[in-house]
Amino acid sequence: MNQNKLFRLTRIRLALYYAIVMGLILSLCVFGFYRAVFHAHVVALDSEIESVAGTLHDSIEITLQSPGRLEPLAHQLFPNIDNCGTGASNCIQQQPDSKRHLLGIVTKTSYYIRFFDISGKLIANAGYYPKGLPDVFNQKNWQFLKDSKGKDYHQITLALHTQNYQDWGYMQVGRSLEEFNHYLDSVKLVSVLGLLIAMVMITGASWWLSGLAMQPIYQSYRQIQQFTADAAHELRTPLAATGATVESALLMSQIDEEEARDILQTIQRQNQRLTALVVDLLMLARIDRQTQKLQHEICCLNDIVSDLVEEFEAMANAAEVKLTSSIQVHQPLNIIGNADQLYRLFSNLIVNAIQYTPRGGEVTVLLDCNDYDAVIKVQDTGIGIPKHELTRIFDRFYRVSSDRSRSTGGSGLGLAIVQAIVQAHQGRLNVQSELGEGSTFTVQLPLDVAPLKSVGAARRRHRSLVKLMYRNLRSSK
Repeated sequence: MNQNKLFRLTRIRLALYYAIVMGLILSLCVFGFYRAVFHAHVVALDSEIESVAGTLHDSIEITLQSPGRLEPLAHQLFPNIDNCGTGASNCIQQQPDSKRHLLGIVTKTSYYIRFFDISGKLIANAGYYPKGLPDVFNQKNWQFLKDSKGKDYHQITLALHTQNYQDWGYMQVGRSLEEFNHYLDSVKLVSVLGLLIAMVMITGASWWLSGLAMQPIYQSYRQIQQFTADAAHELRTPLAATGATVESALLMSQIDEEEARDILQTIQRQNQRLTALVVDLLMLARIDRQTQKLQHEICCLNDIVSDLVEEFEAMANAAEVKLTSSIQVHQPLNIIGNADQLYRLFSNLIVNAIQYTPRGGEVTVLLDCNDYDAVIKVQDTGIGIPKHELTRIFDRFYRVSSDRSRSTGGSGLGLAIVQAIVQAHQGRLNVQSELGEGSTFTVQLPLDVAPLKSVGAARRRHRSLVKLMYRNLRSSK
């Protein structure tokens, strides 16, 4: 398949489309996963900061008496609080007493607390105070900030009031996002690496799956290609023979009645061969496309077998082959199917058996049944089929013995038609053969117990086909 440029390009295109679509879907999934993780951690971070800020706010607000002034109790709550004069640069860092147990929030390196008066002037800070953080007060409830080193912080601003409900100022509680960003960077790295590995695997899987998906299409393409070549070859032979006959007739200055009759007979034989080939091709095409729907009529296999043995008896006698039937059931075997196709099915098997059986041989058509199926066997004592050929005899235009098939006028479509009709009737076909001893073709068709309808019209239509086969056999002698 890869040697064919059309299928190779189609496979590459199909694999590429599949990889692109799966890549887009995976990318959206990875992006959605990252956004979900980011949102979940932001919500958890906000909840943590809000909880800490709320606890500190409630603890400090009850101690405030005058606006803009921290009470001694605040210094007890925050032993490392820095009092600021005109700004943060004047803040003096006080080291906490190591013998005291301090509030956990002020000893962590990720949190800081800032106090502003009503005018927005920085009064004091506690905890981990980052360098380079903007000192300009902003009354926004939530803020994302950056220090001079580009580190991210997230803070909340809460209003403070005195004990007599006067506006005291503001308190800001912030947290460093360094750990949070490190975690998100790890998630990004794992997501990108996972996406790249997944894309490599998807690309390989796409190439493999596109090959599997196109294999049946390629096989069908090869079969159509082979079928077209074989059909063209089969059509070319009678057309070439007809053309040569007409050309030779045109070169004659005078043609007597006997020569004209011979020429017309030759043209007629080639025309019959073309007609039979075209009919076979049309039947196969209709069965393949299922345009010829099976008629729901009841067909009696007993009558079909008896009619065919009677009709082909003259052909068997001409070939010096004994044709007999063996009906091993006493009741009628009825199936639902197309009478014309069933006649064609068994006709092809009987004709093949007669043509491939030497003089003095015997062909037997056996009719039997089991619990669910009617069983029809066509046995012959002919030349047999090599075992390595058994799997190919149902291929179109395939011949086990090409020279012998051409001498009998066969086109190599008979068994292909047989198989197609059996499959259309939901049946099974089996062949057993020994080289030099003969072959047995077994057809199993599902039984029907409905009342029997007349199939006389199918018999009349089939008699013309038998006559045509007989004439072809006589003309090939």
